[in-house]
Amino acid sequence: MEQPRQELPPAERVIPHTETSVYNTPAEDGRSTALNVWRILFLLPMLVLGGYLALQFGLWMVRHVPLYQDAFGTGTAEVAGLVGFVAAGALTTYLIALAAFNKLVQTGERLKVMDPNEKIATFLGIALGLLLTFLLSPILLRFASIGIMLTVLICVAFVYLGVVAMTSMKDEIRLSLPSSLAAAGKDAEPAGPPERCKILDTNVIIDGRVADICRTGFLEGPIYVPGFVLDELQHIADSADGLKRARGRRGLDILNQMRAELPLSVRTYDSADPNDRDEVDAKLVKLAKTLDGFIVTNDYNLNKVAELQGVRVLNINELANAVKPVVLPGEEMTVQIIKEGKEINQGVAYLEDGTMIVVEGGRRHIGETLEVVTMSVLQTAAGKMIFAAIREDDDEEDEHSDRNLRAYPRSGPRRKIQH
Repeated sequence: MEQPRQELPPAERVIPHTETSVYNTPAEDGRSTALNVWRILFLLPMLVLGGYLALQFGLWMVRHVPLYQDAFGTGTAEVAGLVGFVAAGALTTYLIALAAFNKLVQTGERLKVMDPNEKIATFLGIALGLLLTFLLSPILLRFASIGIMLTVLICVAFVYLGVVAMTSMKDEIRLSLPSSLAAAGKDAEPAGPPERCKILDTNVIIDGRVADICRTGFLEGPIYVPGFVLDELQHIADSADGLKRARGRRGLDILNQMRAELPLSVRTYDSADPNDRDEVDAKLVKLAKTLDGFIVTNDYNLNKVAELQGVRVLNINELANAVKPVVLPGEEMTVQIIKEGKEINQGVAYLEDGTMIVVEGGRRHIGETLEVVTMSVLQTAAGKMIFAAIREDDDEEDEHSDRNLRAYPRSGPRRKIQH
C-alpha cells in the first residue's frame, strides 16, 4: 500500500491563506494604505480642477449664450445652474481621474517586474523625447492657433520613439554605464537570470516530493517559482472547495519550507506580460524558453507539450519510476489484495511505492495477504504494472502433480502436464 506522505512542518507563509483578502500581511496592509493615500492626493486636485473648469464654462454660458441667459438669467437660477455645472464637472473629472490613476498603478506594477536594463532605457528614452521637444518648442509655438497642440503631439511622438530606440539598445546602454564597466573589469557576472534554473509547476509543488528530492541534492542549481504559479496556488488555497483549499495550503507550506532550506527564488525573473491571458502551462513554456531553464513537473500533458517546443523537462514521476526496485519474472512477494481487477477473477494489490500488482485468481481473496509469484512486468507512461499469480504450496504442487501423473495409462511413459 502507498505510504501516507509525511507533512512538512508549517512555516512562514509565502502568501497568506485567508479567504477574505489577498493583502493581509503587515507589508501588504502598509502598501494598500499608501496606495489609498496616493489615490486621495491624486483625486482631490483633479476634483478641484474639474469643478473650477466647469464653473468657468458655466459663467461663459451665462455671458455669451442668450438661450442660457433666458433660462438661468435670474440670481437664484443662475446660482443653481452654476452649481449644477460644478457638480457635473467634478463627477466627470472624478471618473476620468480614477480611471487614469488605476492605469497609473498598473504601469507602476509593470515597472516593478521590468528588467533593470529596460527601466534605464525607458527613462533615458523619455528624457531624450522631452529634450528634443524642448529644442523644437520655440518653432512650434509660433503657430498661434495650433502651436500648443502641435507641441504636445510632437512631444508624445518623440517620447515614444525615444523609448523604442533606447529599449532596443538596453544591453549597450548597460555596458556604457560606469558601474557596469567597473564590474566588467572585476570579471563580475552581469545581473540576470541564473543558468539552468529549475522552474516549478503548480502540480509538482502540491505533490510535495520535489522538496525531498531537492533536500537530498539530486536536484541541483537555483529553483524558481514564477509569479503566475504562485498566484494559481493562492487561488487554489482560497477555493471554496475544501479539498482544493487543503491542497493549495499544503503547496504554500512546502514552498515556505523550501525557501528556508534551499536557494528558492519567487517572481524575480518573471518576463511574461501581466496582461497575458494564456494558461499557466503556456506561460511556463514561454518563461522556460526565455530563461533557458528546466520545467519541473509531474504533469504528463505539460511534459509532452514542453518537449514538442524544445523545452527541457524534469518529470518527477519518471524519476520515481526509474528508482523503483526492479522486479523480475519468477520473484516472490507478499501482498494484500485490496480490490477486484478489471478482468474476471483478477485481484489488485499495491507495493509500498504505489506500484500496482494484478493478481490472477485473487478476486476471491480480497482482504487477504498472500504470497504471489511475478509473471510479467509492464512498463507504461503512468508507471510499472506487475502481473502475478498466487503462489502454491509445495504439498499442493505435489498433489496436483500426482493427479496429473495418474491420468496417464501405466503402459506409456509418464509425462508431467505443463500448467
